[in-house]
Amino acid sequence: MTRIVQRAVRRGQPLPPGEEFLATKRFRDHQFKCDVIKIMPGEFYVASGNVALATVLGSCVSACIWDPITRIGGMNHFMLAGSRGGLASMRYGDYAMETLIRHVLAAGALGNSLEAKIFGGGRVLKGMTSTDVGGDNIRFVIDYLREQGIPITARDLGDTCARKLYFFPDSGRVKLRRMHSEESLDVVREELNYRQRIVREA
Repeated sequence: MTRIVQRAVRRGQPLPPGEEFLATKRFRDHQFKCDVIKIMPGEFYVASGNVALATVLGSCVSACIWDPITRIGGMNHFMLAGSRGGLASMRYGDYAMETLIRHVLAAGALGNSLEAKIFGGGRVLKGMTSTDVGGDNIRFVIDYLREQGIPITARDLGDTCARKLYFFPDSGRVKLRRMHSEESLDVVREELNYRQRIVREA
């Protein structure tokens, strides 16, 4: 049983109020023959059944938390490992991970059978920032899941490429495509703009 589950069982209390952004962009994908929910930076979604959760990652990281028994799972998309002063926002990994796990459990997943699949953390901002944002995100999510006792069953992390990711909670299957350098440029621009908004709003 993870620490988050233990806390929920013992106290029955939610997390402190913060920014929780449920993804709302939904479209029909004829290739996969299901609806796809697009997860933007700072968003998450929990689902079951014939649906796919999708996102595009540069230095950001997405965790897919899944219960193979109930076949309930969710995905988040965070930009930075942690906030200064512990700001409760889905943009930061510490809050994004705890929020996702809490909502997966609330949807009916079993705490003792949760698995994690983690992706992203590419060094796509190399030369544009003095810090290795992707590397920080990778170290954070691995350490966080280890602390929570949630096994990592799949990963594709690091390198210098962006990634397009689809997660299917009904089966736990993941479809991932590493993007070419020209495609990655758009992701880099979006991430830089997003980081600048975070700095202004902090």
